Amino acid sequence: MTREAGSARTRHSGRYRAIPLVLLLAVQACGVVVDDTNQAGAGTPAPPGADQLAGGPYDVVAAMVDSMVPMRDGVRLATDVYRPARDGVPVEDALPALLQRTPYDKTASGLVAQARWLASHGYVVVLQDTRGLYGSEGVFQKYFEYDAPDGYDTIEWIAGLDFVEPKVGMWGTSYGAHTQADAAKMAPPALATIVPTMGGISDAWTHKVRFGGAFELGQQLGWAHLQLAAASDDPAVRERLASEPVSEWFDQTPFRPGENPLSVAPNFEDYYLTMQNEGDYDDYWRGIGRNWVEYYDQTADIPMLHVGGWYDTYARGTIESFAGLSASKSGPVRLVMGPWTHGGNTRTFAGDVEFGAAAAIVDFRREFHLRWFDRWLKDDAAAAVPESPVRLFVMGGGDGTRTEDGRIHHGGEWREADSWPLPETALVPFYFGPEGALGEDRPDGVAGSSLFTYDPSHPVPTIGGSFSGALKSGGYDQRERPFRSLRGGSDNGFYASTPPYPRLRDRPDVLVFETPPLEEDVIVVGPIVVRLWISSTAVDTDFTAKLVDVYPPSDDWPEGFDLNITDGIARARYRSSRETQELMRPGEVYEVTIETFPTANLFRAGHRIRVDISSSNYPRFDLNPNTGEPLGRHTSMIPADNTVYHDAARPSHVLLPVLGSAAAEGR
Repeated sequence: MTREAGSARTRHSGRYRAIPLVLLLAVQACGVVVDDTNQAGAGTPAPPGADQLAGGPYDVVAAMVDSMVPMRDGVRLATDVYRPARDGVPVEDALPALLQRTPYDKTASGLVAQARWLASHGYVVVLQDTRGLYGSEGVFQKYFEYDAPDGYDTIEWIAGLDFVEPKVGMWGTSYGAHTQADAAKMAPPALATIVPTMGGISDAWTHKVRFGGAFELGQQLGWAHLQLAAASDDPAVRERLASEPVSEWFDQTPFRPGENPLSVAPNFEDYYLTMQNEGDYDDYWRGIGRNWVEYYDQTADIPMLHVGGWYDTYARGTIESFAGLSASKSGPVRLVMGPWTHGGNTRTFAGDVEFGAAAAIVDFRREFHLRWFDRWLKDDAAAAVPESPVRLFVMGGGDGTRTEDGRIHHGGEWREADSWPLPETALVPFYFGPEGALGEDRPDGVAGSSLFTYDPSHPVPTIGGSFSGALKSGGYDQRERPFRSLRGGSDNGFYASTPPYPRLRDRPDVLVFETPPLEEDVIVVGPIVVRLWISSTAVDTDFTAKLVDVYPPSDDWPEGFDLNITDGIARARYRSSRETQELMRPGEVYEVTIETFPTANLFRAGHRIRVDISSSNYPRFDLNPNTGEPLGRHTSMIPADNTVYHDAARPSHVLLPVLGSAAAEGR
């Protein structure tokens, strides 16, 4: 299907392509998903003899398999319990328990292997399929209200087992972190600690589902596509769906009820359409399944270890929850932020960028967790756990050479701090200027502006960034490439790329503001805020911002390397309030704020700091049609001429949290 500016999309006349009958039958009762954290062995049963593979001082037995644990509303959830044993007989001592509630199949081999390993070190380990998925009863709805009470009821059931000391810890990545957060919001008495990794939404309106009013299209539609791909045990069905990649769905959006591939699984269609169409921050977004900020006060006061990555879709939420909970709880509450993509804690790279051996936590899936649980569930004071409230990886400082894998050596190092934002940082404004200038001198002219045309029929393609799922993520050189795949190595292209595949900075719909080559290193650690004064010929449009580390040309990179550090978006109709939409008057000047994800990066001397401004980042975010029609229900798209002002009265700029004594003194 093609997008035509100013015309209704033909799909909405009911001409959506036919769905194969074999796929329709496979997903009518769809309740299976796959893990977008790329967990090894997802969906594969544990191998025979796994009891002998645990590796700790105990044997392990699967003492309870597919136990149907009743919830308060009568729905039963499939639950497996692994117990430490001697010679095949469970030990009699009551032991602390660990719980992971997952929508990714409790029998997945990677998860089972991790559970058995933890059990072999003296824990009763419980794995449970979340509601409506795999062996559990009920109906699945993403980020719905039942995960909180289901978590509470499951923890109380575990605490009532006669072989469990009533101390329960939880762990898990992505949705597995979300289930921890939801349980903690209800403060079950037996919950003793949690380790949410790259998950646990702080506020789904600001990240993961929406972002500044825009819809996280790539994330949410990609996740739904992966669920459908796992809907059948028939390899032929899975292969047939795999032949229709999610990239073929993007141009069918926005979806209409009954006219989209998700309609064959009504529960999936319902949650997706609600997220697509629900724009105003209201009771829906305040619901316990989509919000943690509103529930910080009632959250359990327990030790917490929040783990995230700068290129993770939950980066903002991880840091917000750490900051909000550490301010109100005795804890301890800890934060670890690395240079990772979603689920990439054990890797040294993200996308096209190599950070060095120190970047990876190689024991993350086992010893890293065991040390934390031993400290807080077994009172082992000798267990080595993060003592500083904040431990973060500052990217940058590498020599920029090309590695054997074809990545740029960006480097970086770990730092520790007592709080977030770091107290030794100061917010330094870097102002936009004429001819693409960026610097610390405030504009003094009475006139200054830059104009570009945003045509939603030809959007700026998504290249790198903090997201997960079907789209590629991480730090990428900002060059378009011929599209071949949404998954795979860094040599693949990017969706929405079009000939002649320019660097994004060379597109006419991207405004580029950059400093001269830096005379000294500049270390930026913290939240990034872009303040724009804008006008448009449209009643509604988007503005995007991207912070870029610009490498100079070298033998390995003759054209330099434009590294995506962080980015964000703001929908103009929410410029004043996220609770209430307000369309613009064409030609009138407004102030718009874009809060990108926080980051930590060393811009080396000789590099440039750059900020790119545009109006699309597709398909990470949905397209703004510029028409002002209701969200998710537009029928046409039109171009918009968008202007960014940079004069004395309207000084558009980026606020960078600069680390160092000069900045702290008000540089």
